[in-house]
Amino acid sequence: MSDRTLVLINPTSGRARSAWIRIKDALAINDIHCDVEQTTTRGQGETLTRDALNAGYQTIAVVGGDGTISETVRGFFQKPNEHSAIPPLPVNPTSALAILPGGTGNDFARGLTGGRAPLDSWIQRLVYHCKRSTHDTTRVVDTIYAEVTGTPKHFLCLNAATIGVSADVAARVSRQGRVKRRLPGEVRFGIEGVHALRAWRNHAVQLIADGHSAVCQTSLIVVANGIFVGGGMKVAPGARIDDGKLDALAVCNLSRLQVLRHFSHIYTGKHVNNERIVMLSGAQVRVETVDGAPPLPIEVDGDVRGHTPATFRIIPGSLRIVW
Repeated sequence: MSDRTLVLINPTSGRARSAWIRIKDALAINDIHCDVEQTTTRGQGETLTRDALNAGYQTIAVVGGDGTISETVRGFFQKPNEHSAIPPLPVNPTSALAILPGGTGNDFARGLTGGRAPLDSWIQRLVYHCKRSTHDTTRVVDTIYAEVTGTPKHFLCLNAATIGVSADVAARVSRQGRVKRRLPGEVRFGIEGVHALRAWRNHAVQLIADGHSAVCQTSLIVVANGIFVGGGMKVAPGARIDDGKLDALAVCNLSRLQVLRHFSHIYTGKHVNNERIVMLSGAQVRVETVDGAPPLPIEVDGDVRGHTPATFRIIPGSLRIVW
């Protein structure tokens, strides 16, 4: 077929290097030609993607983790207007993103399949997509348009934003040394989660979703499009990536000891049965601290990005992915 495919590789992302060896072999065996680019700086995936789509590429395949995927997704859209809350338009609505998980957490990929799926299954999706004739091999999902206090103020993301102690965890994971980086993502996030909770204090936060609000003392808020965050935590088990809304969750009035005691429940989704978990949903979610509490850091798709107050808007059916 004539559609052009670009493979983007983040060589610093989790297990992307070893994943690419397997992917490259599979593409060669199936006689599939793809152009290949490696990202060398933060944000380059966005630029390479936008340039490729403007040059006529129809499929962008990403070998990396959630941060790399989110960075690439931003390239599927025009650059945001920093002075406008209106989401940017797609560069090419018929183009598609192919996911080839090679990161630490791979949470968006987990959410698509309901759990960790082998890399070979993702490779086969790309192979079948490249060989297709008329059969549609894509599905349409929602994306998130974020407005935070920081620079950049507006940006797109895909999976979830976590606010509070989780942003501290993400920063700790990014600073891990070579030994810890060899561990599975679940272990790496779990270790730093325990350390971060020991030092954290609850803050007064207001959560607003489509006019419905809740105020509580909290250590963690999640605004989710996907199901998983933090390397396999099933934090939003009811979230759907194509339902046109965000699922927002706040852990309210739990001490550090209580959070640690119930920590394992977040990996199975059972935490939502706790009466101290507040859950709201809507097309727009706003998070802000109140009663003199300081702003809270925000982690989005694995990267720390600004702080509260922040607003998140769903963009329904705005991205096509290979499926």
